Amino acid sequence: MTTPVRPISRWPVPDLAELPEDIRDRIRAVQDKSGFVPNVFLTLAHRPEEFRAFFAYHDALMLRDSGLTKGEREMIVVATSGANDCVYCVVAHGAILRIYEKNPLIADQVAVNYRKADITPRQRAMLAFALKVASDSGSIEPADFEPLRAHGFSDEDIWDIGAIAAFFALSNRMANMISMRPNDEFYLLGRVPRK
Repeated sequence: MTTPVRPISRWPVPDLAELPEDIRDRIRAVQDKSGFVPNVFLTLAHRPEEFRAFFAYHDALMLRDSGLTKGEREMIVVATSGANDCVYCVVAHGAILRIYEKNPLIADQVAVNYRKADITPRQRAMLAFALKVASDSGSIEPADFEPLRAHGFSDEDIWDIGAIAAFFALSNRMANMISMRPNDEFYLLGRVPRK
């Protein structure tokens, strides 16, 4: 029995040839690097201005130099996306996390319960704060910053943790609203070491 393939979005997905040149160039660059086009690029291209704004902020958060490693940034995305029930972000960013950390187990652990994951105490403190930002930001108080500072996070690092959690809370909600489907390619990435 074969499973029927669902569309990747509830909204129309534009044809690549119909998109503005800057967006086409961005999508082609991602395809050249990864070997496929992640569905987030295709689905969000439905609204080109929002696509540009989304990826500009994404890049500002995820590509800047800071005290967070690339893997830690992805941990934040995976943990908060798990809490927000976002299949797309857990699957897609889980793949990236596995690759950055060279650990085929970590993404599943972090997505389900970071407290039980094979991560450092510093990373647990980071994820506790990120989850509070993503799900209960109204209750953040000065005491929430103490564990982060005790683990050596600077104020700029703490901003990064909070901003990534907040940005992906938006992303999670959009992905859930449009029923964004993860690419099949993401499921296996980083699970088996390359030969």
